[in-house]
Amino acid sequence: MRKVGILMGSASDLPIVRKAIDTLVSFGVPHEVHVYSAHRTPREAAEFTQNARKNGFGVIIAAAGMAAHLAGAVAANTTLPVIGIPCKSTNLDGMDALLATVQMPSGIPVATVAIDGATNAALLAIEILALSDDALAARLDEKRAADAVAVLEKDAAVAAEFNH
Repeated sequence: MRKVGILMGSASDLPIVRKAIDTLVSFGVPHEVHVYSAHRTPREAAEFTQNARKNGFGVIIAAAGMAAHLAGAVAANTTLPVIGIPCKSTNLDGMDALLATVQMPSGIPVATVAIDGATNAALLAIEILALSDDALAARLDEKRAADAVAVLEKDAAVAAEFNH
């Protein structure tokens, strides 16, 4: 199975990124996590990204706040799928990061999840890997079914309390 690379622009993004890591772990998806800044360590970020395919990666998740150029810088250096996680900051509640991540020029795509949407970033990466892994696809189906059961159980509890 190919690995998922997880890059964050700052170690302060780790509380958000941890949700992606935990999701990948729960599915048994191999991954590596690094702190590479698009601005402070551009060479290291580019080197990791340019070598990602030959190093066994299939998808890269890039999390960054504020200027949030990491996902775009990563996407500029690979044709692997890149998923951007815009991280919330104190200045503009993450809107700056969202806009920086989602506004990519034609030809350099970045799939962008919600602000702080690390769980969905991991699930999207898993869905991409599951295109060529039937066992992983089956685990995704099982998760969806379990999520549906949990919602229906909550519905039954709410209905029992309020629908007389």
